[in-house]
Amino acid sequence: QVLLVESGGGMVQAGGSLRLSCAASVRIFSRYAMGWFRQAPGKECVFVAAISRSGGRVYYADSVEGRFSASRDNARNTVYLQMNMLKPEDTAVYYCAADRDVASMEIPTLQRVYDYWGQGTQVTVSS
Repeated sequence: QVLLVESGGGMVQAGGSLRLSCAASVRIFSRYAMGWFRQAPGKECVFVAAISRSGGRVYYADSVEGRFSASRDNARNTVYLQMNMLKPEDTAVYYCAADRDVASMEIPTLQRVYDYWGQGTQVTVSS
């Protein structure tokens, strides 16, 4: 079983920054592609970013491209989401997810392919 624990959420004013972390309790973290998703109140969960097993490839949703940056530290079993220039519309619960045994450069964007999910962390951006 894989346990994912997000942290780093909170409240911030528009234009501010937050850094989310997701720690994974797995033996070989580099086997997993990692994704970030978010769910705003009353809306469906949507893709934010995905990073390949080694971190060599990253893909972002258009809504966060240029403002968010995903990275990972396989030695620490942790993936990060640096969020800059935050907007009120970024307010949501953010989830990290892990997709096991994918191809080394694959960056999955579909929720249904991810095998494990964290409990989420709340990000609130005030105007």
